[in-house]
Amino acid sequence: MPDSETHPPTRTFGHRKLVSRVCVVTHQPHVRTFLCDAIEEIGLLTSECAEPEALPLVLAADHPDLVVIGVTNDGFAVDLAFDRLAQSLFAGPVLLIGHADLLSLSAALTRGKALGLAMLPVLTTPYRHRDLRERLSAVLSIEPPDPPPVDVAGALHSGWFELWYQPKMELRSFELCGAEALIRLRHPTWGVVPPAYFIPDDGDPHFRALSEFVIEQAVADWHYFVDSYRSVELAINLPLAYLKDPASLGELARRLPRHPAFRGLIVEINGTEVARELDTTMAIARQARFHNIGISIDDLGAEWPQFLAIDEFPFVEIKVDRKFVSDCAEDKLKQLVCRRIVELAEGYGVRTVAEGVETRAEFLAVREIGFHMVQGFLVAKPMGVKKFARTALRGPIVLGP
Repeated sequence: MPDSETHPPTRTFGHRKLVSRVCVVTHQPHVRTFLCDAIEEIGLLTSECAEPEALPLVLAADHPDLVVIGVTNDGFAVDLAFDRLAQSLFAGPVLLIGHADLLSLSAALTRGKALGLAMLPVLTTPYRHRDLRERLSAVLSIEPPDPPPVDVAGALHSGWFELWYQPKMELRSFELCGAEALIRLRHPTWGVVPPAYFIPDDGDPHFRALSEFVIEQAVADWHYFVDSYRSVELAINLPLAYLKDPASLGELARRLPRHPAFRGLIVEINGTEVARELDTTMAIARQARFHNIGISIDDLGAEWPQFLAIDEFPFVEIKVDRKFVSDCAEDKLKQLVCRRIVELAEGYGVRTVAEGVETRAEFLAVREIGFHMVQGFLVAKPMGVKKFARTALRGPIVLGP
């Protein structure tokens, strides 16, 4: 049998290499959730196992390439988990994660090796995200392969689509002021598939069904947020072609929550689309406000001068494209463009969002320029609905490194 540390197991689908799978084993739900979130952010698929006795069933159903066991001091039977792995002839690597002071950690490592399991060096807590990535990348394929094109109709029918949420921070108060809903597809084999592989063109017959999914799911998620945590302003992305249908705006309005905490929905439309059909989009924006829907100009870039000469500005928000925000702390031309757009927005009395902020220098620059809000990896990456609720909605936002 090949050494799993030097020859990790490879899963194939046709001639394509598939995303590696990791099973997380511990009976503490919050630890399982934390570890699964961290592993999925790396780009791997995960499954969970709460009790050692259930391991054979999980191994048979999910065929994980690696097993992560959380070692705690509350009586979790690590030795029993090892027995079940050995009895199931699990040949993949096993990673123990636990606090460095736990005496049981070294004992568990010795026990696993004695049973012939492919034990990795222990990962002690607290650890950095890159430590986990480095440990897993040594034995698994971390770089995701290109997934095949996705059939949108089939994915909708199978329930593979979900919405992730990226927080927006108010720059003066440093508080959460909203979130953008971003569509993701969680394929059972390929994991999370990038939107480029499934977003249909405007002329595709499936683009309307996908738009309706986004609306329905965002409303359902908003109810989950307000019932379990608190209200939050949500923004969704819709193509202009969807809103040009005379019946769409009324249908969207009918789906909105009838809840006293609901303050309205933001619909983001790409700035290039808005500029290309400005009169049409302005008419839609005017009508939308009567339905408690605000239209935001998303990813505004080189088209911004077209908005200087209009007498009326029915939009509620301008989001400046990352290409102008990136390196704006050093690039004087980008600073100038950002200032002009902020001045344009202030003249019309609407708010501005700096998109794609990834460094503290960019954060300080857009704050000094006068943006109202900021969105980007420095604030938070997009995250699943439950993770967004328990992190962004429950506590203060902490800027990344």
